Amino acid sequence: MNRHLLSINDLSRADFDSLLATAEKDFLELSQRDIKKVPTLRGRTIIDLFYEKSTRTSTSFELAGKRLSADVINVKADSSSAGKGESLKDTVLTLNAYRPDIIVARHPHVGAPAFMAAHTAAHVINAGDGMGEHPTQCLLDVFSLKQAYGDLRGLRVAIVGDILHSRVARSNIAGFQKMGMQVALVAPPGLLPRRAEALGAAIFHSLDELANVEVVYLLRMQKERHEGANFVPSLREYISHFCVGRRHLREGQRVLHPGPVNRGVEIENELADSSENLILQQVEAGLAVRMAVLYRIIIDSAAVAKETSGPRLTTRV
Repeated sequence: MNRHLLSINDLSRADFDSLLATAEKDFLELSQRDIKKVPTLRGRTIIDLFYEKSTRTSTSFELAGKRLSADVINVKADSSSAGKGESLKDTVLTLNAYRPDIIVARHPHVGAPAFMAAHTAAHVINAGDGMGEHPTQCLLDVFSLKQAYGDLRGLRVAIVGDILHSRVARSNIAGFQKMGMQVALVAPPGLLPRRAEALGAAIFHSLDELANVEVVYLLRMQKERHEGANFVPSLREYISHFCVGRRHLREGQRVLHPGPVNRGVEIENELADSSENLILQQVEAGLAVRMAVLYRIIIDSAAVAKETSGPRLTTRV
């Protein structure tokens, strides 16, 4: 792995395979043990710095660090000096003075984690930056699909919903393609990014396309990012055309969702509670994958530092 994980494009295909193998071999079954802790990162310090609300990402990163025996400090922007007007740079410089090993960062502005990486000696992991990226979500999604399907080459996935405002979609489009999967985007025109065709995915405006894929990946309407603009004529019309239920699926298809789920908007209640979805498997995968990321970002960097330091001269007696 690179020193930081800021974008899914920071990872090669070999990095993908190595991280997912580590998650499966070393950490997935840890949750089934009576003692759910290993000493792998004992003595290391991880700071989780979240400027946005989060349930799954924040709890899984916190739990991942603690199960690796690291010292974990959680900093929420609304209860920190950021709420008093402290700049992001000064916040990062302050935290850097504690000499943390890793800073896990979520921020509403694209590029904020990269900015932090320029002002700290710690490894920085992007836990979501505005409408930018969410690389660990992509990793856990790929992991979940590998658990369900095995070989992912040629697997067809439709990403449905508010693609324009989704950092998950941006990471997953690139990450899924890196794994050899075929990606289709299904959304009303107003919820697609400009020049969406440049992303390399097929584009559709109807749920009819779901008949041609194995995986349906649902996104929520990110109303907090709409800022009063009308990207669809109305929420009611969006629901009537893009809310997915069991009637839209054929046998054997699987449904994923990064959460939080808005029942009755992008997914019908019955489907949200059915065996067709892998939503809770994604949550379980997220813990194992984030443990693997925390572990590998430190171990791989230590190995690189050892290699670049050069051989030591020794004197034989």
